[in-house]
Amino acid sequence: MPEPTKAPTRCIARALATAAGSALLLAAAAANAAADNPAGISWMPVGAMEVARTETTVAQFRRFVSATGRVTRAERAGGGQVYEAGWVVKPGWTWQRPFGVPAADDEPAVHIAFDEAQAFCRWAGGRLPRDAEWVAAAYTEQRAAPPAPFERGKTYPYPTGERPEGAICLDDCGAAATALAVRHGAALWRGAGHAPAGASRPGVNGLHEMGGNAWEWVDEPPADADAAARSASPKRTRGGSWWYGAAQMTAGHLQDKPADTTVVYIGARCVRDRR
Repeated sequence: MPEPTKAPTRCIARALATAAGSALLLAAAAANAAADNPAGISWMPVGAMEVARTETTVAQFRRFVSATGRVTRAERAGGGQVYEAGWVVKPGWTWQRPFGVPAADDEPAVHIAFDEAQAFCRWAGGRLPRDAEWVAAAYTEQRAAPPAPFERGKTYPYPTGERPEGAICLDDCGAAATALAVRHGAALWRGAGHAPAGASRPGVNGLHEMGGNAWEWVDEPPADADAAARSASPKRTRGGSWWYGAAQMTAGHLQDKPADTTVVYIGARCVRDRR
């Protein structure tokens, strides 16, 4: 009787080896992607940069904290601040608990000081934007074929476009601000709280909440200062927040704060050089 052929066995072995090789390649690609983007940021191409599609989220900041062991100033102080006819420290209000109770993963990470925001962005493979970079991304449409009503090359008065409607701001941005707000039952002296990152419709360059929701730190040190003075100098925030109206969302509104400020309506957004 003829000896049974071994061809099927060899074919099966080759198929298994190919599948194993493919799985290893996929695992390697996933590991490389994770190393390149450890925070899991959704990067949007804007001119020569890539800009985070949303403000830094609680989930993204948690990955940073898990990897680095960072303890924020607000945590060390027992809580961040809010303005209630004067600055008030709110016990337990931190990036994990912006209004005193645990936040959802998609809420913006607030109560973050400037150096904490910069450290997060560097760990995430980027940095905080310079002021001019932030302004260009927020107000000037740079996509080759943007969806209506946006037009390539046009500079808008608001990050949302011609009008502030749809942003998360106080009074001027329509009912959506109140409808999307997440305050977790906190009794706020002013405003309705922030919305989840990415909850409002995309604006200029397809970015979410560049206007309203949370102020965003930008890295704009005085040009004539030495390194120590630059580190200690007040830092600029951009875009306004749920605490303010539409006027603070415009490019002409400049507002600086002490670098160690940790309040309920300041967060961050990262940029990186385009890959």
